[in-house]
Amino acid sequence: MKIQRLPLLVLPSLVLACLVLLRPPVFAQDAPEALRPPKGAQVALVVFEDLQCPQCSRTAPLLAQAGRTYKIPVVRHDFPLPAHNWSFDAAVLARYFDTHSKETGNAFRDSVFEHQLEINPQNLRGFAEKFAADHKIGLPFVVDPTGKLAGLVRADKELGMSLHLEHTPTIWVVSNKRNGKPYVEVTDTNQLYVLIDAMKKD
Repeated sequence: MKIQRLPLLVLPSLVLACLVLLRPPVFAQDAPEALRPPKGAQVALVVFEDLQCPQCSRTAPLLAQAGRTYKIPVVRHDFPLPAHNWSFDAAVLARYFDTHSKETGNAFRDSVFEHQLEINPQNLRGFAEKFAADHKIGLPFVVDPTGKLAGLVRADKELGMSLHLEHTPTIWVVSNKRNGKPYVEVTDTNQLYVLIDAMKKD
């Protein structure tokens, strides 16, 4: 049999393919910390969202309902997209409301989603002021004087990039189990409850 010589450019691709095939499986103990439930929870939902993303606004109520139905935490991360012109500032504002309580911060996020089509860069501040007044919270003229809150948003974005996010929302059902795969991405929200049931059963 005549041995064909492969072009040099093909060889690196073949080596890479072999490396991928030989890569050891991911075990539960190797799961990224971000894809683990909070301490004390067996199962949780983890979502990376953009407050200006229409699909995120449609998905948020579904996740909240699933959290209530199964009595499991919904862990929300910021992933503002460059194409959206007010989502980063809205995430910083949400972080400010988080400093009062996580429930208040999430209530602000949900309110942003509910009124998403009405919000723009010019009225975002006014929207936040009204929310603050309704919740009897003071909103300082400079919300993030040290840049700490913006840093938290950027850290979430970097975390999402380390997990190779390709879209928002990106949702996982995660567990604290030590065997098998401890997390699964939700690619179809119609299957959300099915995936939660399967994770709880395992």
